[in-house]
Amino acid sequence: MRAPDEPVRYMNRLTEEIEIEPVMGGGWVRFAYNTLVGRSLWGLLFNHKCASWIMGLYFDSSLSKRHIRPFIRDQKIDTTEIELPLRMFKSFNAFFTRKLKEGSRSFEPKKESLASPADGRLFVYPSIRNSDPIPIKGATHTLNQLCGENLPDGNYAVAIVRLCPADYHRFHFPCDAKRVGDAHTIRGKYHSVNPIAIWRCPNILATNARHVTTLKSNEFGIFRYIEVGAFGVGSIVQTETQITNDKMDEKGFFKFGGSTVILVFDSAMISFDHDLIENTKNGIETRVNTGNEIATATL
Repeated sequence: MRAPDEPVRYMNRLTEEIEIEPVMGGGWVRFAYNTLVGRSLWGLLFNHKCASWIMGLYFDSSLSKRHIRPFIRDQKIDTTEIELPLRMFKSFNAFFTRKLKEGSRSFEPKKESLASPADGRLFVYPSIRNSDPIPIKGATHTLNQLCGENLPDGNYAVAIVRLCPADYHRFHFPCDAKRVGDAHTIRGKYHSVNPIAIWRCPNILATNARHVTTLKSNEFGIFRYIEVGAFGVGSIVQTETQITNDKMDEKGFFKFGGSTVILVFDSAMISFDHDLIENTKNGIETRVNTGNEIATATL
């Protein structure tokens, strides 16, 4: 795993080149996680939603609109794919949760092809026991703790898609799926999900606030779809209105702040793409877009 002061590098799947991630507020993140003074503030900043809620109020207000154009410039956001003209966004959060023009994210329509649920940087783990720690160096919390339930004994395949602030922040169904039972929210902390933070606090994914939905797919069986809250995320908004959804239907969006979508499958039902497995083994995330194929059904 990378050291906390190293640049955040990832593989761009489209260009097959290593790129460096522009970290929004990188100096603040390093202060919070790499200094004794910063770590002493964890209880105030990350153990409760208050700080993130206050930030959310500001970024929902018209005062925050002035941050939109500098954010586009600094994060090198492609404005040609945004559905609305910039003048239509009345707050920073309105821009942050933007929709894209139809056709901006293509996907493979075959039922046995699993699509990435979000834009982001991806790690995949083909086989994890339900009682095993999440495969992040130093993590002690298990897959059961991540999901907030005791999963049936067996091996599970896990995909972790980390969104950074520059990404499109709406998330989608990766395959045709039907909701099983009621989704539930797990109360937790609000740490940053930046790699710098995860290096210092490797149990973040299993201790941050989470929203867990159990879904059933004809091709991929029963699986869990987890959205992880993070510092600065005003809220995780669920926009789905039906029990049954088609592949690439919108499921919801994150308000301001980077965050994470995690998919947990029975490992016997799914085979991740080879390049994603190899990159993960080498400790490097793969940059994918919503809709990119990341796995295929095995049965």
